[in-house]
Amino acid sequence: MGGERGTARVWIEAYGCSASQADSEAISGMVEAGGHSLAASPADADASVVVTCSVKDATASRMVHRMKTLSSKPLVVAGCLPRAEPGTVERFAGAGAGMIGPRTIERAAEAVDAALAGRRIVALGDTDGPRGRLPRVRLNPVVGIVEIASGCMSECSFCQTRLAKGGLQSRRVGDIVRHVRADVSEGCREVWLTSTDCGCYGLDIGADLPELVGAVSSVPGRFRVRVGMMNPMYMPRIKDGLLGAYAAEKVYKFMHLPVQSGSTAVLSGMKRARTARTFLDAARAFRGRFGRFTLATDIIVGFPAEGDGDFEATMDLLRDARPEIVNVSRYSARPGTEAAGMEQVDKGTVRRRSRAASELAASISREANRELVGSSCTVLFVGRSDDDGGLKGRDAAYRPVYVGAGSGAEPGQEREVRITGHTDHGLSGELC
Repeated sequence: MGGERGTARVWIEAYGCSASQADSEAISGMVEAGGHSLAASPADADASVVVTCSVKDATASRMVHRMKTLSSKPLVVAGCLPRAEPGTVERFAGAGAGMIGPRTIERAAEAVDAALAGRRIVALGDTDGPRGRLPRVRLNPVVGIVEIASGCMSECSFCQTRLAKGGLQSRRVGDIVRHVRADVSEGCREVWLTSTDCGCYGLDIGADLPELVGAVSSVPGRFRVRVGMMNPMYMPRIKDGLLGAYAAEKVYKFMHLPVQSGSTAVLSGMKRARTARTFLDAARAFRGRFGRFTLATDIIVGFPAEGDGDFEATMDLLRDARPEIVNVSRYSARPGTEAAGMEQVDKGTVRRRSRAASELAASISREANRELVGSSCTVLFVGRSDDDGGLKGRDAAYRPVYVGAGSGAEPGQEREVRITGHTDHGLSGELC
């Protein structure tokens, strides 16, 4: 079967953010449209595609492992790593591996065909504009992942994503609305609006995120909308409009606003301005308006020159804002970034701070979830547990809710659930 066009089995795996997941769905769709089939495992495949992430050292190390593992067969490396670190890909995936960047995935099927034929395609540049709706094979049949833009307008000193994805390219509101309408017509009950940074969406085309959220939530049908990550620096520009757009019933009362640090000095070194106050103001505004609201954030500990006082400022911010979800990361220097050349904090200190921040975050989440035990909520079920076949879903504030097997509900349904238990990471309950 091996190299004949239209007959190969292709294994596709993806890592990183929801945009990478969306890319893997589109690559799968294009590969199938080109006449190939999707392999059930790498061992069954004639060729492989790995959609990479390079945001952290640990993630990049995993990408190296996967490339080395898959390189015994024709391989195409996609995603952020080939554009940010093409030399790393060539070193560990082999000189014959194809490479496509985040903005050239339209060439995925072509790159797979070339790899099967013993040739190599390297497409790491920019397209003329944001791509439209591509054929796809969904990772979850009831979830539509809609990339609203690529790239960003920030210049964070620690982040390699700008190197990989470039400047902002937003899709037109009308194009996104048509994409969502098609996804809903195909059975999607949950729509993710995703981007490198949703906060700056539209600033290059005379639109903004509140306008988009309002337009998407007006699409007919029963579905919910999850708005993706937005950096705090754009919040003053869009906060009032977003408060209005979030009032739509379809919009999950959930916001991912990565603050990264509570220290003004550290934020300055990160080139993220005075975003701690902006973050706190947004948390208070949205909780004040909607009550049951889920706030997610990201924290980086051990950024270059972070002192004990800087770290305590971050802990104080967490205690004040009390975000239900905190992604704690240890700083790691990424090649090509400004912060990689700064004075580094010793690893032992970084580990201690990481443990302390993670313990505080877990206690905040645990307490927030405990307060909901005994209450009832409407849950949209989006999948089943791999462990026991129970149902996994989200309440209106996007908190994860688990219901045991045998409940009679199905993915894609909305049901009333009484919350009976909690963990640091979610809720469990029974159908009412």
